[in-house]
Amino acid sequence: MTAIQVQDLRKTFKVQKNREGLKGAFADLFKREYTEVTAVKDISFSIPEGEICGYIGENGAGKSTTIKMLTGILVPTSGNLTVGGYVPYLEREKFVKNIGVVFGQRSQLWWDIGVIESFQLLRKVYRVSEQDFKKRLDELVERLQLQELLNRPVRKLSLGQRMRCELVAALLHNPSIVFLDEPTIGLDIVVKSEIREFLKDMNREHGTTILLTTHDLQDIEALCSRVIMLDDGRIIYDGGLEDLKQRWGTGREVQFQFGNATKRQLLELWTEGMPVTWSADNDLGASVWIPLDINVSDVLGRVVGKADITDIKIIETNTDDIVRSIYQSGSADKPEKQAAALKDEREALHV
Repeated sequence: MTAIQVQDLRKTFKVQKNREGLKGAFADLFKREYTEVTAVKDISFSIPEGEICGYIGENGAGKSTTIKMLTGILVPTSGNLTVGGYVPYLEREKFVKNIGVVFGQRSQLWWDIGVIESFQLLRKVYRVSEQDFKKRLDELVERLQLQELLNRPVRKLSLGQRMRCELVAALLHNPSIVFLDEPTIGLDIVVKSEIREFLKDMNREHGTTILLTTHDLQDIEALCSRVIMLDDGRIIYDGGLEDLKQRWGTGREVQFQFGNATKRQLLELWTEGMPVTWSADNDLGASVWIPLDINVSDVLGRVVGKADITDIKIIETNTDDIVRSIYQSGSADKPEKQAAALKDEREALHV
């Protein structure tokens, strides 16, 4: 079953042009001029039930505009979309009972009243029975360890505490589809980890479909099997995260620590004939960059037994590096170009 279906979705805004100078400002009072800006340009995708999908892009790429259309806040200029079987902007009342939304920088809790009072108000908004509400609330409060926060005013919560309460508020009515817009923004690493684990558990136990937008690619790596990448209002990549790494990753870095001094020239001699790149800050440590078409074990076989190795660490291509390279080129259709960019970047770091 499909949870979210988007076909040729477009959103265009009319933006006022401000003319320069006093004369221009005076003219704007009587006759305003507008220009059209297209934020989302005929995108299409579908998300099956139970999937956690990452929706990423740079600022201004069209992510937030897409989310606002999917949640019924904005009406599309053209195209079709359904979420949970409903058209968001046409069937608003039925539609909202089926979704949960968390905006990282906007709160759905009331600032000056206790957290539990906010939850009670949301229960009435979503028309959840007292029995279902209590059962769901107990489950969420225990899972996110909110027992001591329920009677505090929202304004007295830390950012991490408030974000956990925001998640409960979005899930009280047990929605089947959840939209998360920057849910870990500004949080410390411990709270981020807790929220990621909670989202994975929720997806596994309840089959909740999650569309996640974030600038933190560690969120994507921890949660998503699929990523949709947006640039200038268009989708430039839609596929698996592992496929993205395999297609655009340039190789692996192996870091060695030695018990005895080992010159870089000697390491290069041992791996002569192999297209690898060695770098070393001193004689007790060195790194080798190995292209994807070379087996790591073949390189290790040339070094192990000849050098006094005390530690080895294998590092895969970083997802941040891949995504940054794709955005720099403006396309995810030319892996050779991305690979060359990543290789140049790696070599520059080792100079």
